[in-house]
Amino acid sequence: MFTGIITDIGTVQAVEQKGDMTARIACHYDMAGVDMGASIACDGVCLTVVAKGQDWFDVDISAETISKTNIGMQHWQPGRRLNLERALKVGDELGGHIVSGHVDGVATLTAMTDEGDSVRLTFTAPAALARFIAPKGSVALNGTSLTVNEVQGDSFGINLIPHTQQVTTWGDVAVGDVINLEIDTLARYVARLAEATAS
Repeated sequence: MFTGIITDIGTVQAVEQKGDMTARIACHYDMAGVDMGASIACDGVCLTVVAKGQDWFDVDISAETISKTNIGMQHWQPGRRLNLERALKVGDELGGHIVSGHVDGVATLTAMTDEGDSVRLTFTAPAALARFIAPKGSVALNGTSLTVNEVQGDSFGINLIPHTQQVTTWGDVAVGDVINLEIDTLARYVARLAEATAS
């Protein structure tokens, strides 16, 4: 489990396709304290450390994961920056919301507007996922826990404060980018409960 609070920005160093995709990601973590088999969320995708060095780790990425995330749509290439978060440990502060690292699909960034020092971003989500997104609810976008400002049909908006832009890869995005989307687990269960009650 994760919180959606980004703790490092990694950089893709190499990508190799051999059955599954293998990616090498440079990071600033003390890799001596990261076990083999540990989970690290990379742009919101929970991936397993299969090899590591002093300042890098390797992950294997299945065809299923590639098909459901922006890995397959925007093709991770050397130089791409990624939001990273290590898995929660008992006693860690829960500063964002509960994030599983299991991406539900992708949202498309359709508009960016400066609002003072902040930036307002508008996204379009697949209809099957949009119904789980509510104003003042939480979503994880490229692994970042963010609060939804407004929802209109399949579109929703969020605000990025300067701090978030500086400590994540959100300063790199452009209109048309596809973004990994994980809906709030609580919202999913509330919707399922409502459906069960109505039937």
